[in-house]
Amino acid sequence: MDREQELPLRSALRQCRAALPVLGLFSFFINLLILTSPLYMMQTFDRVLSSGRVETLVFLTLIAGIAVLIMGVLEAVRARILARVGRWFERGLAPEFIETSMRGAACGLAGGAQSLRDLATIRGVLSSPGVNSVFDAPWVPVFIAVIWLLNPWLGTIALIAAIILFITALVNEYVSRLLLKESNQLAISATRRAGAAIRNADVFHAMGMLPGFLAGWTEHHDRALDLQLKASDRNAALVGFSRFFRLFVQIAILGAGAYLVLQAELTPGGMIAASILLGRALAPVEHTIGGWKGLVAGRDAYGRLRTLLGSLPPKPLRMRLPAPRGRLTCENVIFVPRGREQLVLQGLSFALEPGEALGVVGPSAAGKSTLCKILVGTWQPTRGRARLDGADVFDWPSDQLGRYIGYLPQDVELFDGTVRDNIARLNPAFDSEAVIDAAMTAGVHDIILRLPEGYETEIGDGGAFLSGGQRQRIGLARALYGRPRLIVLDEPNANLDGEGEQALVTAIEMAKDWGATVVLVTHQPRILSPADKLLILREGRVEAFGPRDEVLSKLHPLQVAQAGQGRPVVVKPGQFRKRPASSEATGSGGAAS
Repeated sequence: MDREQELPLRSALRQCRAALPVLGLFSFFINLLILTSPLYMMQTFDRVLSSGRVETLVFLTLIAGIAVLIMGVLEAVRARILARVGRWFERGLAPEFIETSMRGAACGLAGGAQSLRDLATIRGVLSSPGVNSVFDAPWVPVFIAVIWLLNPWLGTIALIAAIILFITALVNEYVSRLLLKESNQLAISATRRAGAAIRNADVFHAMGMLPGFLAGWTEHHDRALDLQLKASDRNAALVGFSRFFRLFVQIAILGAGAYLVLQAELTPGGMIAASILLGRALAPVEHTIGGWKGLVAGRDAYGRLRTLLGSLPPKPLRMRLPAPRGRLTCENVIFVPRGREQLVLQGLSFALEPGEALGVVGPSAAGKSTLCKILVGTWQPTRGRARLDGADVFDWPSDQLGRYIGYLPQDVELFDGTVRDNIARLNPAFDSEAVIDAAMTAGVHDIILRLPEGYETEIGDGGAFLSGGQRQRIGLARALYGRPRLIVLDEPNANLDGEGEQALVTAIEMAKDWGATVVLVTHQPRILSPADKLLILREGRVEAFGPRDEVLSKLHPLQVAQAGQGRPVVVKPGQFRKRPASSEATGSGGAAS
């Protein structure tokens, strides 16, 4: 992967590494203080019991208590540091991955909010006690060396035990890695499918689709659960073995120590100290085996985040450009969706001046919606350019260009919050006058005032408390907020009645008056009256382009009559005359609506 592509993730990890020296320092003193218990035992058995001095016992106990208290405080501080590192990691990268996931969704990639769940997984791993094993692991040889100094035979037992537990950890990785990876992928897929079903609950209930969906989803989900269960069973067996082995080895080292004491080769205090040190030496390996499932989940999450950034590298920083006037041009735009070979837009070219409106018509799957996404900079053409005042709209940062663009997609999606929030594009520093101006331009001001709380009415998730027509008209007001220079409306009258359609036509006329360039996609010629030019698409190619009346005049007389009655225009291949060379640039283009 290119270094630049994973820059945000690498930068965050590099900054997280700045905390490693502090954590390492804390771990040094914590593990140094671990020696308190063995030393206390040695001094108690070898000095106090033999001398019978109570004062020595009290003094040793006081010192050991203070040392253990300091160790507990250091453990707590280390845990708090790790928790804050995890929080900083997620907090710093969450906005970046939301933006990247949005670009991925716009490009047709699945994933949704999975990147946020992956960040939460990594945060959980960073904040978990299992990470402490990483800092404690370097002390394993130190503790074994101390045991060796007490007695080489005990040191040999400790070394063999550490090697066996290390091999157990490797076996755990081998037997569970692929199972956990596949199960995580299946679980993510099942969660995504369930989320899609819940978002379309009305469709599922209305048409009785839930039983069929649950049958397929349950089979898919059961496969994920079975793999997780299989991996958990294997991990549980190895965890049980590691627990048994550690306790057995501690018993064994006590037995060996007792034998050495009987042979006068070791003191009773040394025997107890060796047992305590062995338990501490083996603890990091045992904890790693026990928390292996979480570590694997964190590793897989990190891999998915890297893959996401690699497939959708961040846009390079660009100089801020002046506010556009609204001149829109398409230059031989060709578009092929990711993972497909069929062209959706084929050489589409046209130009619009500020204050002009373009009507785009054509049958389903002609390329109208894809054209809209390219014009607002959501999708990048495979070849060619869509330009606003000469600048490529895809390369123009959305936080700069967004204020100058109004977009109403086919599927109007409002967000949980108030009517005001949605019209103001969720901007906390909204302009009240601009909100009201947009609502009045869209002809929805009076409708909003009749809502229970007016502009402060909570509309629910996705605008659940509004009708389809209300959602579409509030979506139109959102597109008109701030009087943008380019307005793209994709089937804006799909849920509108006659009054709503008249308000839409009026809004387009008003937008043209303030100099906005308007692109209007529709199947209904009755709302094409504000259009200055007309573009007819079919199968990704331009059937006709030019002044509205000129293009309409080329239609079959029956179709002209249908247009006058507000009925859909039916476009047949080859029915248009060849345009003279002097006519405005055309091309072939299209996109699935």
